[in-house]
Amino acid sequence: MSAASERRVYIISGISGAGKSQALKSFEDLGFFCVDNLPLALLEQFADHLLRSRHKRVALGMDIREGKLLSGLPIVLKRLRERGFKPRILFLEASDAAVIHRFSETRHRHPLGLKIADAIKEERRRLLPIKEIADKVIDTSAMTLGELKEAISQTLELTGTREMTLSIVSFGYKYGIPMDADIVMDVRFLPNPNYVPRLRRFTGLHDGVRRFVMAQPATRRFLKDYLKMITTLLPHYVHEGKSYLTIAIGCTGGRHRSVCITHYLAKTLSSSGYPVQEFHRDVGH
Repeated sequence: MSAASERRVYIISGISGAGKSQALKSFEDLGFFCVDNLPLALLEQFADHLLRSRHKRVALGMDIREGKLLSGLPIVLKRLRERGFKPRILFLEASDAAVIHRFSETRHRHPLGLKIADAIKEERRRLLPIKEIADKVIDTSAMTLGELKEAISQTLELTGTREMTLSIVSFGYKYGIPMDADIVMDVRFLPNPNYVPRLRRFTGLHDGVRRFVMAQPATRRFLKDYLKMITTLLPHYVHEGKSYLTIAIGCTGGRHRSVCITHYLAKTLSSSGYPVQEFHRDVGH
């Protein structure tokens, strides 16, 4: 193994207010050498330094403060890969409402200096090329600092186990589609346990709710066809170099049908050999 390939380099980017500073602190707590706002023009020189240094776990923060030069990141990453490095990009997202709320709490100005709503829109436009090549996108809208650290820890733990990690998340459409979803499936066509009085107060993790959902002929047909499609697609995502894939399963409130289906998919797909993470975003509503 070459000296370069032994080094783990993460580039942390994302929307202002999505938690980049907190993410860097989490990386630092996990033993990474962290540098915030490293100028892109110095990244290759910094890589030379890494080859000579003792640092083997490095996290770099880059955001909109880099300005127009940030558009050159894909080219720099290509050069690093040609030299044997395997940099990974972690992109932090958050809803407009969450970002506005966080800026109002801290009373900080947005780096672009525009009105906050205009600044968020412009920043999303400028950072889209980075988000599109990110290895992992984390939506921090509803996350606590502890949950963000846990998500980062799980990401790091699973990175080396296989070429691609699956995250399967249930959600409620009334609360919006997860921003980090790669594949979205709507299961609102299934009979809703919410309208069964004895099941309403439980979630899709309850045995009674699971039996109700899984007993439906439509559920059995759907799972058979959907699992066949997903297992057919997964090798293609791996071939294209996808490191993480998030499958989002939605129902109306995110408490019954989507939770049950997500749990079943996670349990079934884990037997395929892929590391699988199971999340239920809106089960507490």
